[in-house]
Amino acid sequence: MITGSIVALATPMKVNGDIDWEALRRLVNFHLENGTDAIVAAGTTGEPTTMSFAEHFDVIRSVVEEVDGRIPVIAGTGANATSEAVELARYAGEVGADYCLSVCPYYNKPTQEGLYQHFKAVAEGSKLPVILYNVPGRTCSDLYNETVVRLAEVRNIIGLKDATGNLERAEDLIARLKGSDFMLYSGDDATACDFMLMGGHGDISVTANVAPNAMHELCAAAVAGDSDKAHQINTRLMPLHTNLGIESNPIPVKWALNRMGYADAGIRLPLTWLSEKYHATVSEALQLAGVVED
Repeated sequence: MITGSIVALATPMKVNGDIDWEALRRLVNFHLENGTDAIVAAGTTGEPTTMSFAEHFDVIRSVVEEVDGRIPVIAGTGANATSEAVELARYAGEVGADYCLSVCPYYNKPTQEGLYQHFKAVAEGSKLPVILYNVPGRTCSDLYNETVVRLAEVRNIIGLKDATGNLERAEDLIARLKGSDFMLYSGDDATACDFMLMGGHGDISVTANVAPNAMHELCAAAVAGDSDKAHQINTRLMPLHTNLGIESNPIPVKWALNRMGYADAGIRLPLTWLSEKYHATVSEALQLAGVVED
């Protein structure tokens, strides 16, 4: 099972919105060289909701091919139609991904029973181990702890990415699943350090896009229970954790990658390029983290 820093990889795009395949390969190697423990391809930060099926498939395939087995690849395969989520998960298995990450169906607002049946169908239709993904701030669909515990009994469902940022809720879930092999990952960088120190297994991180080595060290320390080291690194990275959310993800992180020279100034509507009034704020966060110089 995966522990540590898992980057929620941004998808580099050209100014006209086309996927920049060469930049994507460079970005994958940046992570391979800087300690990232696993890569999520075509997750929320990768903008899959504005991709065609063919593009979504090709991003997953390209990342798998470039990684070439050196670290695990988790394919973002969520959809608000269960049949589509099953199809995406099946494809990810065919091209060699190691896991799939399936988000709560968005817009539909299913019941807890609907969520249970949705994820059960994805698990039964996929050869890949399934990581659930709860991010109610984006989906208007909240996967309750009771339902997570129920889903943890389903064969092929092996973990959860919890992006609620609610540490009390995380503590409750960690306690309920203590002694099981179910994996719990934070999806909220600002609270991930404490999440892991409470017993979480890693962080599926936006910050890792621009500070992969520091996030690897932070997660390794937190998972090992080294509170002093983890908090020391986390304090340095907190401006990034905070300001990479200053506008909707992945707007700030794509601007940051452009500032670092890893990506062109491309993003797809309805998202737009980072507002000029925030450029200095994100740039300062990069400097404080030691990612770029003045």
